[in-house]
Formats: sequence, C-alpha cells, structure tokens
Amino acid sequence: MGSSLKKLIYHLIKLRGRIFFPFVILYILTAAYIAFIIEPQTFDSYLTSIYWVMTTLATVGFGDYAPVTDLGKAFTIVLYITGIGLVSVLIGNIIESARLIEKRKVGGKMKYTGEHHILLIGWNEKSKAAVQEILKSDKTIDVVIIDNLEKAPMIEEHLFYVRGDATNEDTLLRANLPKAKGVIIFAEEIPQVHHDPKDPLLADGKTLLVATAITSIEEKINTPIHVTAEVINQNHIHLFKHVKVDEFIPTQEMISHAAVRSLFSHGVTHMYSELMSRQYEESMYEIPKLAEWITYRDAFIDLLNKGATLVADHGDLHINQKLDEPIPDNAQLFVICDKETISKIHPDVSR
Repeated sequence: MGSSLKKLIYHLIKLRGRIFFPFVILYILTAAYIAFIIEPQTFDSYLTSIYWVMTTLATVGFGDYAPVTDLGKAFTIVLYITGIGLVSVLIGNIIESARLIEKRKVGGKMKYTGEHHILLIGWNEKSKAAVQEILKSDKTIDVVIIDNLEKAPMIEEHLFYVRGDATNEDTLLRANLPKAKGVIIFAEEIPQVHHDPKDPLLADGKTLLVATAITSIEEKINTPIHVTAEVINQNHIHLFKHVKVDEFIPTQEMISHAAVRSLFSHGVTHMYSELMSRQYEESMYEIPKLAEWITYRDAFIDLLNKGATLVADHGDLHINQKLDEPIPDNAQLFVICDKETISKIHPDVSR
C-alpha cells in the first residue's frame, strides 16, 4: 500500500501541461463528492463540501466545517497526504509557466495579438530613438520590434519583440502585420569593409526584400498598410516603385544637402531641426479639411488667425502659390503650431 501510494504521488508530480490542471480540478470535485457521501450530516450540500476541500488543500482551515465520523477523519488524512502535495505542484507549475511565458516573450518567440500597433523592422540607434519618440507621442500605443537579436533590446510596458527574419511572411504575421497602424523599415547596419560601395546596395536590397514581403501580405488581405522605409542610397529609391512604400526616411544625401544649404542660408538647419524633433514648442500636425474651407486661402487665413500656419497638402509645399484653388476632398493638410493651438483647432488630431 505504501509503495503504491509513493508511485501514485511520483506520477502525479510528473504530470505536466494540459493534463495536470484538469486532473487537479477532477481531484477536487471527486474528493468533495466523497466527503459529501461520507458526511452528509456535516456537509449540507455538494457546494459546501467543495468549499471544505478547497480550504483544506489551501491549508486555510477556517474550522467552520470538520468531519465527525472516523471514516470522515480517515478520508481527511488521505486528503492531506495526497492533496496538499498536489496543490503545491500546481502552484509550482503556474509559477514555472509564467516564467517560461516571460522567457518566450523576452526571446521574441511569442505571437503578438494586439491591433493598431506600430511595427519597427530592424534594431539600431535610429530605431531606438524612434521607440522613444513613439512612446513620448502616445503612451497607449504598442510598438512591436522585429529583429534577430537573442532577446528584446528594450523592456517597456508597451514594447513587444518578435524574433525572426522580416523578409519571411511568417515572421511578419507573428507580429500581426495585417492589424498594424503602420510599418517603419530601418536599413540594416552592415559593417563596412574598406568602404566597399556594395554595402549600401546590400542594406537597401534587404530593405527592398522586406518591403516586397509586406506588399505580398497586403495584396492577400486587400488592406492598405502605411509603410515608411529607410534607403541608404537615394539613387535606389526608384527600385521600390514595384512595391508599396508610402514614404522614405531622409537619406544621407538629403542631410548632406541641408548641411551645404546651411552655408548659403545661415540657420536653415535650425528650421530642419525644429520640424524633425520634439525639443521645440512647435511641430507639424495633420488636420482634416473643414467644411467651411472652400479654397486654400480660406484655410490659410482661418488657421493663421488661430495661431497655426498651413504649410502643405500631402507632399505639396507650394500652398502659397495656389491659395485661390479649391481644396480637394481627399486633401491631407499639414500645419505648424504648438500643442495648445492644435488642441483648440482639433482636439482629436493625429500627429
């Protein structure tokens, strides 16, 4: 009898996963039923016997119910010997499962199931700065990073990590690409060997493959996904015409152009900095077209009176040259102002 009991306990301890938890529930329900049959005068209902078994296994022992017959007391001893150990193993399994889930999450092996998140592909100093910018702009939005690092590069409440090759559609689907608010592809940092001119080609080639994989998924789900990509060599941008990339991150050539222009127009880099960073009070915001705005002049004057400057429609910066033209219904208007002003113009405006 003693040997059989030891073997039973040993096998119970070895039980894992989906079998173990249902077994514990069945054990509690069976023990409660036996107690109810043995001591009907003590336990006036089956629910009461379940309550007694739970308090006994949890070692709480309120003392409001207790067996009075010898058979009931003997059953209680068996319950102590087998049940308390079983519950201890269950608690240990729960703790271990939580540890494994956290390990898988940090290791990027978990599938992201949220929606309306921002997907960043590639980890470097620029993507790190992007994460910090996103979390500053909206503390409620989730950011999902895709890379091949062994573990998550940062630990933040709304930051998630998916490990894998972003050119693989399965990796993009594990990051729930179809439900993403948008994607930013950062160029892979390839170590330069004696300034090999092929290095930018390799980096941009990888970006092009990622954009191709995104386009393939986009065509399957028939849902547009906003994609912004970093291209190292500006001459490679035309290669992306067959894939869907909505915007490109300013290239090194653009930065060099701004640096040169600063020599001829002093202070131009301050203007670029103000538009591209959060260190200044004013920034650029997108606003919807109002019904009372018929022409660009209507919008320009109305916004100017409210403390904002209309600067662009989509990518068109020549608003001042077509003030008397009607504003199309699909206009995407951008203004420059501070947060207080934009909150008055349109409280729900998205940056």
